[in-house]
Amino acid sequence: MTDPAESTTGVDLSANNIDINTAAAPVYRQMLDIIAAVEPRVAEATRQELVDQRASLKLIASENYASLPVLMTMGTWLSDKYAEGTIGHRFYAGCRNIDTVEAVAAEHATALFGAEHAYVQPHSGIDANLVAYWAILQHRVESPTLERLGAATVNDLTESDWEDLRREFNRQRVMGMSLDAGGHLTHGFRHNISGKMFEQHAYGTDPTTGLIDYDALREAAREFKPLIIVAGYSAYPRRVNFARMRDIADEVGATLMVDMAHFAGLVAGKVFTGEENPVPYAHVVSSTTHKSLRGPRGGFVLSTKDYAPAVDKGCPMVLGGPLGHVMAAKALAFAEARTAGFQAYAQSVADNAKALAEGLLRRGAQLVTGGTDNHLVLIDVSNFGLTGRQAESALLDSGIVTNRNSVPRDPNGAWYTSGVRIGTPALTTRGFGAAEFDTVAELIVDVLKSTTPTTTSAGAASKAKYTIADGVPEKTMSRSAEILDAHPLYPGLTLD
Repeated sequence: MTDPAESTTGVDLSANNIDINTAAAPVYRQMLDIIAAVEPRVAEATRQELVDQRASLKLIASENYASLPVLMTMGTWLSDKYAEGTIGHRFYAGCRNIDTVEAVAAEHATALFGAEHAYVQPHSGIDANLVAYWAILQHRVESPTLERLGAATVNDLTESDWEDLRREFNRQRVMGMSLDAGGHLTHGFRHNISGKMFEQHAYGTDPTTGLIDYDALREAAREFKPLIIVAGYSAYPRRVNFARMRDIADEVGATLMVDMAHFAGLVAGKVFTGEENPVPYAHVVSSTTHKSLRGPRGGFVLSTKDYAPAVDKGCPMVLGGPLGHVMAAKALAFAEARTAGFQAYAQSVADNAKALAEGLLRRGAQLVTGGTDNHLVLIDVSNFGLTGRQAESALLDSGIVTNRNSVPRDPNGAWYTSGVRIGTPALTTRGFGAAEFDTVAELIVDVLKSTTPTTTSAGAASKAKYTIADGVPEKTMSRSAEILDAHPLYPGLTLD
């Protein structure tokens, strides 16, 4: 097998891959023609999506651009095979090729992250978290309960025993970061299945600094005594000390689970090292492959050897048939991430986030925690007199794609919010550097300063409606186009 460190595939989507993009152009044109022959509306929407992505400043922190080899890998007949089970132990015959791609993906994942075990079947981030939760429950609850009941396997349990086991499962506790502090719905909140599985206690951030207060977290863990402590975030603009998180978990007898869906690319790219790398400290790590890791849409789980047997029961425990074509694309993405070029990319993601934050601060924006040291920035737009929903919409009108997000102790709640979350992974993939992100900061602030809430029929300021000063959206899109044209998306890939 070719050493992935010597490969140039997927290292850079602007200059280095132009031959790949150009070679792919006739393939994609033919593909769209074939799709159009069956359903032209789908072909046109697919074509238009590329047009839209090329023309907009894509700043959603959880989005990126996969390489064309990764995208092409998903469009194959590997999609047509059922393969429940694990490598070599399938519930269907004829799975040798799925075994190969899954094994290759797991091989690259363990090597990339330095993990003892990798499970690459999860279809998404929530699936990865469900696998992680149930693996921990199985490892920490089921096995001791079986021993107490004198049963070798769950097949030996009586109905009364099952009642005991269900009670043991349902009374477990989890601690995760609160939503307004930057946590995620899948970390135990009621609107998500995780909040129905566990009794949850949220830990927040210091009211003054916006940073995790590890001492307060320790005290809360001592009192709450959770089975699982979840570390990780979707809108926290700082790094986490996972050594301290593990120390807290060990003190209270909890399993440390880390959801690194957002920052997996920074771990893979060796930007997060030492105590900021979760893999040496967590018992179980869940993640997605499509955010800062720049792979296909999907999930995966890493674990220590102790948890591996339970993790590998993800299918049929909570998953259906694994997606062979997506696992193959994950294998390519993991291989791309093992290159020196990806490490340079990951460092640029973090450097660009700092440049973006500094540009926003210089122009009067208010940032949660006062800056960033990862891949995302969280703007508190209340000093512009706006809600997050108004800011998100006004920016979209101006060709800047973001998403509204809660800020700590948000007075506007989770729907309207007071914040806008922005990230650098996607535009860094296009080749943006510090100078371009400073211009992006200028454009964002100009739009926010030019946006005014409208009033309701009762005369109060609306939380949703707004007006933008004449000419601002057009001016913003014109200036954006100049930068975007200098950093084309999939250069050489023409569809006309």
